[in-house]
Amino acid sequence: MTDIITGQAPAALITAPGSGQGKSIVTAALARLHRNAGRKVRVFKHGPDYLDPMVLEVASGQPVYQLHPWMTGEAECHWRLAEAARDADLVLVEGAMGLFDGDPSSADLAALAGLPVLPVIDARGMAQTFGAVALGLASFRPDVKIGQVIANRIGSPRHGEMLAASLPDGIELLGAIPRDEAMAIPDRHLGLVQASELAHLDQQLDAAAAVLAKAGLDRLPATVTLTAEHPAPPTRLLDGVRIGIARDAAFAFIYRANVDLLEAQGATLTYFSPLSDAQLPEVDALWLPGGYPELHAATLAANTSMMASIRAFHHAGKPILAECGGLMACASELVDRDGQPHPMLGLLAGRAIMEGRLQGLGLQSLRADEGELRGHTYHHSRLETELPPLACTRKLAGTEAEPVFHAGSLTATYFHGYFPSAPALVAALFRGQPLTAY
Repeated sequence: MTDIITGQAPAALITAPGSGQGKSIVTAALARLHRNAGRKVRVFKHGPDYLDPMVLEVASGQPVYQLHPWMTGEAECHWRLAEAARDADLVLVEGAMGLFDGDPSSADLAALAGLPVLPVIDARGMAQTFGAVALGLASFRPDVKIGQVIANRIGSPRHGEMLAASLPDGIELLGAIPRDEAMAIPDRHLGLVQASELAHLDQQLDAAAAVLAKAGLDRLPATVTLTAEHPAPPTRLLDGVRIGIARDAAFAFIYRANVDLLEAQGATLTYFSPLSDAQLPEVDALWLPGGYPELHAATLAANTSMMASIRAFHHAGKPILAECGGLMACASELVDRDGQPHPMLGLLAGRAIMEGRLQGLGLQSLRADEGELRGHTYHHSRLETELPPLACTRKLAGTEAEPVFHAGSLTATYFHGYFPSAPALVAALFRGQPLTAY
């Protein structure tokens, strides 16, 4: 008999007309506001973003997972939301880009899951046009339900009153947020600064929550009922396999769902720091995930004992998976944003060179006999190499497909994979089994 999950909780998908409107900090501040009120808050992020979930986890005190009808699959979206609604007092989903941007868009996720949509609209330099923007968002698709909006960055209480008066029948102003230093989180070339690097993030989130409370945003959204089938447990394809995972300020782009899958498949996980540890732990396979090696290249290069330990691991023929930042660390050399070269591991003959603009962006997948690994690419560096790729990913949207390189026991690519989309393929990678990709 199929195990059906049913949950009921106030829920909303926080979105905006476009990027830069403030939805990330508003979502985080809402989570902290209701957490401080004694509620259990579960937050999700639409799309493949790594950085926003780090802040959202600090804000909510709960794990944050990605939801994406294509990357994670529709069934997983339903399951995670229903499970959260059964467990929490409030469920929030932070959208990606603008409400209707992308395929699948945040609107697609809201329609799929039956979530009410709550747009955050930057109201700077805007009066009655605010109502037109809200009306356009609400009427663009009949399967997307918008009954409330949030005005952000208002100039005065009078400004907020004008915005409220501009709204058409059927749409109310949930709150008007004034401009405030607490409502800004610094960013860099890949997005928000990592939560672990923000020394006073907790205090800032409390301050942002107080700003929202004064703006009237302490009300709960509408209650929804969410139902889904509970997925079958994965096959234990990694029983007895010890996997070392690089995790520090240089390597931190790790989906929680990826870690969950490896553990559910039977793997034992050990974390280590290429920046500060002297050598690898006793493991059978390595995962070097994405992150910011370009910001720490000098420190990585100076940690010669760790570099030697990873090279010895590779020389012994043990499997290594390197994604994006991990690929950069495996190159012979990394040229940082200042044009300064740094020696790297040299497992992949070539140079990783930082550029001033995006070199790769979009949803992609890697197909092999073991399944289709779905994910994305997003990077500002390029790899100069004469090595032929083992295979190339397939592009769903965005820039060109990414090559996947195989050098001895190393598999390296700029592509970030969402492991639960292809459990057998992932297990084969960490077992060092030959991969037939196409």
